[in-house]
Order: sequence, then structure tokens, then C-alpha cells
Amino acid sequence: MTKVQTLDRVVIRFAGDSGDGMQLTGDRFTAEAATFGNDISTLPNFPAEIRAPQGTLPGVSSFQLHFANYDIVTPGDRPDVLVAMNPAALKANIGDLAHGGLVIVDTADFTKRNLTKVGYDENPLENDSLQNYQVVTLDLTGMTIGAVEQFGLGRKDSSRAKNMFALGLLSWLYSREDGGTERFLAEKFAKKPAIRDANIAAYKAGYAFGETTEVFAHRYEVSPATMPPGRYRQISGNAATAYGLITGAQKAGLKLFLGTYPITPASDVLHELSKRKNFGVYTFQAEDEIAAVGAALGASFAGALGVTSTSGPGMALKAETIGLALMTELPLVVVDVQRAGPSTGMPTKTEQADLLQVIHGRNGESPVPVVAAASPADCFDTAVEAVRIAVKYRTPVIMLSDGYLGNGAEPWRIPTIASIPPIDPGFATGTNAVDGSGKQVFQPYKRDPETLARPWAVPGTVGLEHRIGGIEKAVDTGNVSYDPANHELMVRTRQAKVDGIVRDIPDLVVDDPSGEAKVLVVGWGSTYGPITAAARRVRATDRRIAQIHLRHLNPMPANLGDILKRYDTVIVPEMNLGQLTMLLRAKFLVDAQCFSRVRGLPISPSELAGELTEAIDGLATEK
Repeated sequence: MTKVQTLDRVVIRFAGDSGDGMQLTGDRFTAEAATFGNDISTLPNFPAEIRAPQGTLPGVSSFQLHFANYDIVTPGDRPDVLVAMNPAALKANIGDLAHGGLVIVDTADFTKRNLTKVGYDENPLENDSLQNYQVVTLDLTGMTIGAVEQFGLGRKDSSRAKNMFALGLLSWLYSREDGGTERFLAEKFAKKPAIRDANIAAYKAGYAFGETTEVFAHRYEVSPATMPPGRYRQISGNAATAYGLITGAQKAGLKLFLGTYPITPASDVLHELSKRKNFGVYTFQAEDEIAAVGAALGASFAGALGVTSTSGPGMALKAETIGLALMTELPLVVVDVQRAGPSTGMPTKTEQADLLQVIHGRNGESPVPVVAAASPADCFDTAVEAVRIAVKYRTPVIMLSDGYLGNGAEPWRIPTIASIPPIDPGFATGTNAVDGSGKQVFQPYKRDPETLARPWAVPGTVGLEHRIGGIEKAVDTGNVSYDPANHELMVRTRQAKVDGIVRDIPDLVVDDPSGEAKVLVVGWGSTYGPITAAARRVRATDRRIAQIHLRHLNPMPANLGDILKRYDTVIVPEMNLGQLTMLLRAKFLVDAQCFSRVRGLPISPSELAGELTEAIDGLATEK
């Protein structure tokens, strides 16, 4: 009987052609790990093409999963296990595998033609090029075809179940026996009995092969993680964003209208919201990005919560209408799931390079609140916050996520609805001023003295008839005005309204266990995981490091400047060329330094830990 070895954590990467089902395989193993109680973090990575060139390096699709018996914050630096379904998958990923890691290779496609296609002069399975790894070669395709032969699918269709054979084998290897995958397959292919039965048979065959083979010296087990009590589910960032938008709308008593155009990697926000009509959600797939945001703004004018979702190229197209929302001072939530650019860039790869665009990328003085999610689960809270700000301050709000967060998954503790504060839309219900003749009138730009928000009057409300548009407004009345003094007053008032949101932003709390750190790491968005992991590694070497993370990027927390000036060195890791770094240097006059990576991948915790260690040691040397 194979011995069972207990591990604290494992990182597995499934890799193959984009048609090999690697995303489904990884997602199913993730679901098994989550159900078992492990903490999880995932990194799907796939080509932009619907069907990328088969057997080529650009056509490789992979899914990395990190699961552990303790709190983890990233999908892991280097995989411990690589499952490679062809030569391209092996070549594209072997360099990332940890020294001594396990490689499980499907040998079926290791033909001379396929090897040559990816630049192998000879078969790496037959020389010493993989001697630093534990290599297990198996004819996964052949065994799968044999296992499903009874269903009469033919060789091509039969071989497509090899991902389930691999999943069954890995499920055995890591002691996963909950039966969830079989139930999933039965439901997914309920209308295709032969496909359903073949995939279940392949999964069972892979599991049985693991039990009977003597190829593996050990079987492994990763115990459940200790987590705060509550009800949990596995969730992706895009799904969490959708649920946060729904929750915000429900808390405000508003119907939610999503006007959007499908764009990678934001499309799943549309897909998820389109399923939720029972919550008063309306989804409109427009013909383009401009029509999408225009429809969303129209919904806000009509008294609903207008939302639009997009990525970087779509943000550029929506800029004019976001400016219109700012001028008309209507609530609008814009979700930007960032991807690598410019232009079409790398649509399925992650990046953080839209920050300057969302803060400054409109004509005129156009202050817009900007918030950013830190993790897939945090997308929920960030979306609720975006709704709250938009409704309370009558302003468009931009919520930043990215491809890593949107497609990645982690456990989410489902909150109780009662724990989320209500949001008061405060619709105007009556007149609010007296004209020169003493008549009660409604002035659409007469502001709340505390928030500087203008009243939100639903069209059709008797006595509250009014006009709005993109031309400059006169103070209080909202009439068209070209008066220079009025324009300056309105520009400064709109800026003051956004600046005043800082009153609702909690002060930052510095994560500095020793209280004696000289180096501060400042993060935003999805850098939270890599920064936290890197800080843990640095502290494990008895070095001192401090960390803060920004959710609110415009306006920034009130105590940020004081915090920055307390440290000798400020380092800002970003998946861009230093956009937040530039803003911090300009606003607070601190010599912030950028740790920049723009590779379409999350920042490496080990690389960042090395950089932080050098910074700390450099300060010590100077003394």
C-alpha cells in the first residue's frame, strides 16, 4: 500500500493545449480542495484565441492551484507538480517547476513532428535534461481511450476525456475522495449521456490507476485550514464583483441595470448578473462600449443603479460618457477588469496599467472616485463600497479589478446581509428652494451642505421637472452657464465633493509587527497577495518590514502622507511602470521607489522578497 505523506501546502499546474480542458480540470481540483476545507488560490492562464494553434507554445493553456492547511494569499511562485499533456506544455512550463518537483507527462503526443514544432532537437523524456525533477511518463491518452472504449465515441472524442483521467489520478495522489467531480460531470453533460458517462469513467479510471500502480512512492494529504467560523464558498473575482453590485443595489433599494459590451476578462460579470433577474437585475449587451455606458447612465437618470463593466480599451471609449456622468452628477459604477495593453495588448493576461487612465483620462477637470479590490473575495466588498460612494455622492465611481483577480478564485466567507449597512438613495421628493417671486421650486444643483451631492430626482415626479446635460451648469439652478466665475466655482465644487469622500475612508493601519521597520511597502489592487507573501518571507529571516495596502486611490486615505514620511524607504510594487509611485511622489513629495513587473503575470513573491531584503540590508549598511 502506498504510504501517505502529510504536507502543509502544494502548488499544482495543469498544462496542455487550449482544447485539452486544463481550465476545467484546474477548476474541478480547486472545488475539491475548497470542499475539503483547504485554503486555496488559483491562477488560470490561457491564450487569447478561441482555438489557439495546436501543439504550439503560444497555444498552451495552464491552470495553477495553490492549496494549503493555513492562510495563503497567492497562487504560489513555483509549482511543485506539473501535469504536461504535450511537448509544448512541458517546454512552456518546465522552467517554472521547483527543483525536485514532480512532472507527470502524457507521452502520447511526443512525436518527432510535435517535438520539432516547439524546438526540441531530441525527446526530453529520453535524455538527462529533466534530471533535476521527478519525472513520471504515462500514456494518459491511450489509457483514457481504453477506459471509455465501451461508449463508442471514436478515438478523437474519447481522447478528449484525458483531462478527467489526469484529474482522477491527481485526486487519488492528494487524497481527494468527495465525489463532487462525478456529480458535476453528471449535471454538466446531463443532455449528452455518452459524453457524461465517458468523462465519469475516465475520472474513475485515473483514480483507480493511482490505487493500483506502483509508479508513485508516496500519496499525499493536505489537512483542512483553520479559518474563522462561518459559511464559505469558492468564488472568483468576477462573480464576487457581480454579487457585490447586487448587494449594493439591494441595500439601496434600487434596480440594477448593467449596460455592457463583452470584453475579456470582464465578460463573466455580465454572465453572472444575467442569471440574477430575481434580484431586479437588468442586463443589456450593447453593440459597443459607448452605447453600453450610455445606456447605464440613462438608467441612473431614470432612478436605477447604472453599472457598466469593461477592460482597458473599453475604458478609453467610455471616457466621454463618464465625463457626462460627472457633469450631470448621477451615480454610475464602472468596473474595469484590467488586462495587458496598450490597444488589444494581451487580452487574457493581467496588468495594473489603467490607474492613470481612470484617474486622469478624461477632458477637463474630471475628478472621479477610484477604488481597487485586493483579492478575488475582496471584489465583493469593493463593489459594495463603489455603489455606496456612487449613490451617496451622486458621482461615477470606477472600481478596479484585473484579470488575475477576475479569473482567480479563493474561499469567501459569505457575510450576513444584516452586517452590511443600508445605503440611502435619498431621492428628492419635493421642492427645495424659493424663486424671486416667492414660488416653491426645485433646483437640481442645490447641494447637500455635508456631502455636496446634488438631489436625485426621478423623472416623472410631479413638481421636480428639470433639465440636465453635458454643458456647464449654473450654481443651484442647473441652467446652462458660460459665466467664467460660475465655471470656476463649479469646477472647484465638484473637486471638493470628491475630496470630501475622504471623511468616509478609514485611516490606514500599518502592518508592522515590530513597530521598528524602516522600509514600508505600499500596495494597491492585486499586489496584496504577492506583497503579503513577500513580507512574511522577509520577516521569517528576522528582518523588519512594514506594509500598507490602498483600496481607495482617489481620494486617498487622510493619514497616508503622515505614514509615508515615517519611513526611510518606500517601495511600491506594481504591474505597470510606476503609476501609483508617480502619484505618491507628486502628492506627498516622498522618494517612493517602484518595483515594476509588466509580464502579464502576478508579481513573484520570491523576487519581491529578494528586493525588500536588499533594501533593508542596504539601510543597515549605510549606518
